[in-house]
Amino acid sequence: MAPTFTCKIIFFLAFLAYNANSHTVVYDVRTFGANLNHDISQALLAAWKEATASPIPSRVWIPRGTWSLKQAKLVGPNKAPIELRVDGILKAPLDPTQMPNKQWEWVTINYLDNFTLSGEGVFDGQGHESWKRNDCHTNKNCVKLPMNLSFNFITNSTIKDVTTKDSKTFHLNVIGCHNVTFLRFKVYAPGDSPNTDGLHIARSTNINVTDSVIKTGDDCISIGDGTEQVHIQNVICGPGHGISVGSLGRSTTEMDVVGIYVKNCTFIGTQNGVRIKTWPSAPATLQVTNLEFQDLIMDKVTYPIVIDQEYCPYNLCKLDNPSLIKISNVKIDNIRGTTNDPVAVTLVCSKTKPCENVQVGNIDLTYNGSLGPITTKCNNVKLSLNGKQNPPLCVPPPAAKQSA
Repeated sequence: MAPTFTCKIIFFLAFLAYNANSHTVVYDVRTFGANLNHDISQALLAAWKEATASPIPSRVWIPRGTWSLKQAKLVGPNKAPIELRVDGILKAPLDPTQMPNKQWEWVTINYLDNFTLSGEGVFDGQGHESWKRNDCHTNKNCVKLPMNLSFNFITNSTIKDVTTKDSKTFHLNVIGCHNVTFLRFKVYAPGDSPNTDGLHIARSTNINVTDSVIKTGDDCISIGDGTEQVHIQNVICGPGHGISVGSLGRSTTEMDVVGIYVKNCTFIGTQNGVRIKTWPSAPATLQVTNLEFQDLIMDKVTYPIVIDQEYCPYNLCKLDNPSLIKISNVKIDNIRGTTNDPVAVTLVCSKTKPCENVQVGNIDLTYNGSLGPITTKCNNVKLSLNGKQNPPLCVPPPAAKQSA
């Protein structure tokens, strides 16, 4: 027997022994025809089909290297725990029209239970060229661009260690999911990349984002309607627009938002820190309740704390009628650092539905500018104050002295 062939047999037996011991069957995309010089979409789909049918735990593996991936839709159900391990760099088409399925999602993962996405790899959306054509903030009929990752109806799952980079629009959409943890998750895009939200979470429950870094051009994390029990902890955000609940209120089908907890997070050079935003002159009547923003560091953040129920970017609405959304039971505690704008705290609530039970304590913010004394802005809010208040909350700034 030739030595080379003998070595291959030994390696193969060792591979089988390893997987027998770990009780996991591994599907290497190279076995299904993946090649560094060609699109691996079909190879990935073939490996995935085998893995979801496996009665024992399975792993689809994309090893190190730079791989071209036009598009992938990975769906369940799965018969046993399943993992997608990405150690390589996956590159999306520069031109989104090259994607064969015009659903405008690059990698879609649906209908799974006990799913893990892991590895040291990168989902590179190559969004630079698309950003130049993105005018969706002013054009309602703009060309829709694909997001890097879309998770729909995923339960009891973990996403850890992987990176999403330069998505053409949102990096990751989380819809209809339950009990999902993002651990050491990383998002990277330039601060001027439009509509590149890091994570958008909606219609989901028990979502955890922990020990993660999100640097992007829009919201680091945005939370949509119908979301309950989201825990965000030890996240570094910046650049970006901060962590936002909303915007909410534009559709009558929207559902309540309950239980959002943001703790031990750092915001570096972001437009906002933590923010709640609802549209005025809009039909929705949902409730936003039980929110806690605690132990947060603001490093040169323009607007550290914002409740804005007159949210109307680019004059896309009218302020004639107040927001019909009720905000209540909000705790803001131990917020410290520096701000780029003299209005350090904004609590502008609805005249029709004032904010209730808003507890604010231990605020210590310093304004590094020359546009006036640091101050706050408050409308239609029922406050409970405790601890340090720097600046004094909801106290108008002193009137400017008039020259003789």
